[in-house]
Amino acid sequence: MDKIKAIENEQLRENKLVLNIGDTVRVHVKIKEGNKERIQVFEGTIIKKQGGGSNETFTVRRVAYGTGVEKTFLVNSPKVEKVEIVRSGKVRRAKLYYLRDRVGKATKVKEKITSKEDKKAE
Repeated sequence: MDKIKAIENEQLRENKLVLNIGDTVRVHVKIKEGNKERIQVFEGTIIKKQGGGSNETFTVRRVAYGTGVEKTFLVNSPKVEKVEIVRSGKVRRAKLYYLRDRVGKATKVKEKITSKEDKKAE
């Protein structure tokens, strides 16, 4: 069992991502097309996090051209270049599946207001 944990710990990324449910994020993903590689940005709201260790994932939802699109990303994947937090959301649920039924402005999540002391700590 210790060998499995040792291998999993090697797969973890050095800079741990601090992601919360309800945050609006910009995920930079490496996409391979033929022999070319480029970075594609996917921006949306985190609706769920699951798993732990090297298997930890988060799901991001956005509405593109009137259609809801959800993508699940591995936190420790080498294909995830970086994750920018655009704004922090204030939510009271662990899974935001109710956003799937909402349309337009109703899909917005309230923004978490941080105090001046919290900003100084960052």
